[in-house]
Amino acid sequence: MYIIGLMSGTSLDGLDIALCRFDDTPSDALDWQLLAARTYPYPDDWVSCLSGLDAASAYDYALANVRLGRYFGELVNRFRAIHPYPVDAIASHGHTVFHQPRLGFTAQIADGDAIAAVTGLPVVYNFRTLDVALGGQGAPLVPVGDRLLFPQYDACLNLGGFSNISYDDAGGLRRAFDIAPCNMALNSLSRRLGHAFDRDGIIARGGAVNPALLDALDSLEYYAAPSPKSLGKEWYLSAFYPLILRSPLPVPVLLRTVVEHIARQIAAALRQCGCSTLLVTGGGAHNTFLVERIAALASGCRVDVPEPDIVDYKEAVIFALLGYLRLQRRPNSLASVTGASADACGGCLAGLLN
Repeated sequence: MYIIGLMSGTSLDGLDIALCRFDDTPSDALDWQLLAARTYPYPDDWVSCLSGLDAASAYDYALANVRLGRYFGELVNRFRAIHPYPVDAIASHGHTVFHQPRLGFTAQIADGDAIAAVTGLPVVYNFRTLDVALGGQGAPLVPVGDRLLFPQYDACLNLGGFSNISYDDAGGLRRAFDIAPCNMALNSLSRRLGHAFDRDGIIARGGAVNPALLDALDSLEYYAAPSPKSLGKEWYLSAFYPLILRSPLPVPVLLRTVVEHIARQIAAALRQCGCSTLLVTGGGAHNTFLVERIAALASGCRVDVPEPDIVDYKEAVIFALLGYLRLQRRPNSLASVTGASADACGGCLAGLLN
């Protein structure tokens, strides 16, 4: 089955599109291949719209939901014109605007019906809402894919807007949780100097750790909470960001301190899960200084960064897989990861004619 996965992350880099092939084998292993992938950066008007949508009116929210769905559909059509493979369905994560599982809701926009109407293809979307309805965090969902696609690693670390990890515990249950902010914080600081991001961590490498700020970041209550747990933009803006927003420190010092904070929290998570082999993906895997600090603090753990397409498109690949599992009526979220009352086969279906 050929599935296009769509992923729009909290860092607002753009829409990741990955075309994948999935087939079950007689041994129950999954045979898969990433056939083509591309990122379409968001234009400034979409960055502005999406970054402020949590404070918009209900009218503007509803309008953005439909408009973004149509925009995603147009990008898929553009992608397919370049990569003319057969496609059975689209699996769209959408773009997260609200994530409040403790209140029983999560919201990702990009209307699935709009995507289906523009592309003429079936669409699976709203992957997180069933898990939240079952009492789960609705996140992370990627661990299902980590287990099926990368079984050779003890743990998989994603360095996206937030950093998160998944691993199998001693009893063979998949566990996962969000660790700390990552690119959301690093990119925000880089923009103060006119850069979209800190390429290779060069700016951070030139700074010095500020012990007082590092201690304040490490002392945030979230880090002492047990898993399963997840982070959202609301927590970042209310708890984490004010600590760096109010700081008079130079940007290189802020970046260096935040890198150290991220690496320390990740190293602590690796010790918790007893990891000896780690796969690192997500945009932050290109930050060589951050990866160096993680490897230095996580002694005894082999840290691998795979080929660039897997680094950049793993989440889009995995949402394509989650769409495949939904169409096969197989679980695509794990209660052991999210804290839900049961495993679930989540995702709404749009554009299905039979």
